[in-house]
Amino acid sequence: MTDGEGAAGAPGAQVFGVDIGGSGIKGTPVDLGRGEPAEERHKVLTPHPATPEAVLGGVVEVVRHFGWSGRPVGVTFPGVVRGGVTLTAANVDKSWIGTDLASRLGERLGCPVTVLNDADAAGVAEVTFGAAAGRKGTVIVLTLGTGIGSAIFTGGQLVPNAELGHLELDGHEAEKRASTKAKEDHDLSWSHWARRVQKYLLHLEMLFSPELFVLGGGVSRKAHKFLPLIEGVRAEIVPAQLQNNAGIVGAAMAAAAAAGDAG
Repeated sequence: MTDGEGAAGAPGAQVFGVDIGGSGIKGTPVDLGRGEPAEERHKVLTPHPATPEAVLGGVVEVVRHFGWSGRPVGVTFPGVVRGGVTLTAANVDKSWIGTDLASRLGERLGCPVTVLNDADAAGVAEVTFGAAAGRKGTVIVLTLGTGIGSAIFTGGQLVPNAELGHLELDGHEAEKRASTKAKEDHDLSWSHWARRVQKYLLHLEMLFSPELFVLGGGVSRKAHKFLPLIEGVRAEIVPAQLQNNAGIVGAAMAAAAAAGDAG
């Protein structure tokens, strides 16, 4: 799926979305007309080690909690995904590399499964229903968490699997310097961390010249603590609107789009 706008459904239409995260696996049916969960999310803890088989079990548990069967399911993954196969594993167990997640999960659930990068899913949701809705220039959506996920849009079109969290910053991967985990691991103050995020955004701006940055992840709920401290970035910077529901909504949208293409 490359067009976030085309994936929204008629009011009341529902598709299941699951977001695989470092700490939890959460999901719910999504109302595609409104771009929001149709029911309260169900969450299970991400197993450790987070091997494919263990995580598959968690996803199945979340989906079956709602009695969902036979209908499409969309799933996010924190890494590069192509054709339903997970190709990288920067922040998860290395055994994920080369795993056909869509096929394996589809067999377990007995329904069509669409898999996409977690930041791409969040970005599609924000571009369609959230902070970047209606913006046609270049937009970069960043999810700040265990790592830094990224999604690039131009003219509303997604450029899939843009792993901008792995760009070099001060001799390190950017996500090792400016992620929420980096803030916590190094006990950084909001002002110190904001300077790191600022440096990262300036680097991205030099490379891509976006008109808008959307900052997501759980920390987006505390945007007032660090966004006012970021200076010198020409692009507009706003917090994500869908916050931690963005991945679930985007996953459901991807599954709906795939079902439409197949039909």
